Amino acid sequence: MNRRQVLCVGGAMGAAALLAACSSGSGDGDAKPAAGDGKPKSGGTLRIGALGRAGAITRDPHGSQANESDYLIIALVHDTLTIPGAKPNTLPRLAASWEPSADLKTWKFKIAKGAAFHDGSPVTADDVVWSLKRLRNTPSGASRLPGIKPENITAEGADTVVLVSDYANAELPLLTRLTTFVLKKDTADNALDKAPGTGPFKLDWYRGGNARLVKNDKWYGGTVHLDAIEVTMFETPQAMSNALLAGQIDVASNVGAVAARTAEARKDIQILRRPNDMAMPIVMRTAEGSPFADPRVREAMRLVVDRDAMVKQVLSGYGTVANDILGTGDPNFAKDVPQRKRDLEKAKKLLAEAGFDLSKTYDLVTTEDVPGLAESATLFANQAREAGIRVQVVKQESGAFWDKTWKTGSFYTTYWGTNDSVVFFASKTMVSDAATNEAGWADKEFDAAYLKVIGTADETARAAALKELQQIEFDRSGYLLWGMADGIDLAAAKVQGLPTLAGYGRVQLENVWLR
Repeated sequence: MNRRQVLCVGGAMGAAALLAACSSGSGDGDAKPAAGDGKPKSGGTLRIGALGRAGAITRDPHGSQANESDYLIIALVHDTLTIPGAKPNTLPRLAASWEPSADLKTWKFKIAKGAAFHDGSPVTADDVVWSLKRLRNTPSGASRLPGIKPENITAEGADTVVLVSDYANAELPLLTRLTTFVLKKDTADNALDKAPGTGPFKLDWYRGGNARLVKNDKWYGGTVHLDAIEVTMFETPQAMSNALLAGQIDVASNVGAVAARTAEARKDIQILRRPNDMAMPIVMRTAEGSPFADPRVREAMRLVVDRDAMVKQVLSGYGTVANDILGTGDPNFAKDVPQRKRDLEKAKKLLAEAGFDLSKTYDLVTTEDVPGLAESATLFANQAREAGIRVQVVKQESGAFWDKTWKTGSFYTTYWGTNDSVVFFASKTMVSDAATNEAGWADKEFDAAYLKVIGTADETARAAALKELQQIEFDRSGYLLWGMADGIDLAAAKVQGLPTLAGYGRVQLENVWLR
């Protein structure tokens, strides 16, 4: 699973330090659902579209999932220990409860009563331990369970899993969301496509990225209203939007601003907005030898961008201006950090001081994985020219990008489908030893601030450390975060109960029903 899934990557993370939820709701121009009695009804099949590419298909719950369609299917079939919530933003799932030791290093997770695999066998602590160790041993496993070595994942009896961290970590439950999919112990790699899950839906069939899932009548988590969900993979948002407008699917998931504008005139279509849903930052490699190794150059790049224009043109207004700090939905987000504004003269001065070579052309690598991503790169390149910086946009096929550019390229766009935790992003992308450290950033002061944040349950001390962490990120990280895109789903009027949480909370479809 990559950064996009862990977040929320995919991903993410209660103890006294649980964070509150990010805001959600409908935008001013949203179409309203048709009137009804509001009572969930049982039955029916939900037809949902999700983005994906044939060359990036995976069936491994612990693998790198570049396709949202894959992640949706996996998340409906396989439960994680915890899930995103509203207040608090970490809720129980396969783990019914959790408790830390006094030093916040040892955490005990109790498996939910009645939790069972789709073949009827009960979920045991041994199954969870085996799954977490398998996850931890993946190439990016260290960032999925930071500070926890495989040998420190053990079972205590049949229903308790013990995780021991190398350091105090009040945020550990937060870090077990969305990546800790549980399989039966000793599931073979060549049997993943048939492995029973524990989730609200069971796999009926799967063909080339498309799947039919049927209700798990014995799900321990509560009532499931739908009889089935059919997932269809679409390679472009336009194709998915057209299918929704033609009545071929009921929901177009994460379809983007352009599709929303197209659908505004349709009274039979709901437009569901999740504010501040997706980050689409530009990544500048900070390691020695990169053109962006000098923090003055990175600061200049952040001063070059016209953030208002980016939000208006790239996101069609379906988004908000950001300030180069990831995790804008965190209730402890540093709102007192002054908003960075465009300043071409200062940018030019910093570039001159740093000896930045303006005679060269710098490739900005991007993909068309999500709506607006490539467009953001093109608009930034145009804006950079006003400061004398030559930027050439290079579009790369998704598979090649994740294999060849991500985490090694010097200048590229990326995206994260999560937003509710500054700590999540720090743990996954910015501490020096993070396996998904996209910019190759190593900053001792940032690492120390991070350990301070997660090492205390005292809210006052935590808030002070979190403010320091965000200031360092604002000043010198490898990220240029110009804005946050709203998450946008289009849905037929009959679809009720769709999740409104930002990020990958949108895959929690067990409460959806058809009017």
